[in-house]
Amino acid sequence: MTFHTLIVDDSSAVRAFVRAALEDADFARVQEAETGFEALQLLASNAFDVVIVDVNMPDINGLELLAFMKKSPRQQGATKILISTRADSLEAKRGAKLGADAFLAKPFGVGDLRNLIQRLTDRSEEVSG
Repeated sequence: MTFHTLIVDDSSAVRAFVRAALEDADFARVQEAETGFEALQLLASNAFDVVIVDVNMPDINGLELLAFMKKSPRQQGATKILISTRADSLEAKRGAKLGADAFLAKPFGVGDLRNLIQRLTDRSEEVSG
């Protein structure tokens, strides 16, 4: 299965790394947002299977995006992964309360990311199927 994925991170290097990791072997069809505002526009007009969002961004942060997604009927089925350079358990807990399915600390490997997405999407298919 190819996942329609949104990557939200203000770092072009992180977006490029995640895109390459997911587009390899047709694992995902990827769209990117550099800012939280760009992400809001994409989230309002697209349904995503997976959304990978950085916590710390200059305009709208990842936790605020999760709060928006929690209220958005279009994004109810999306698997939400929060990423951050800070392995802060408080951020992870706040993210979970806002609907994040997982928290992944940067840096992470290609296999870690793919395995996490596969595990989370397999679980969501079991619940909905």
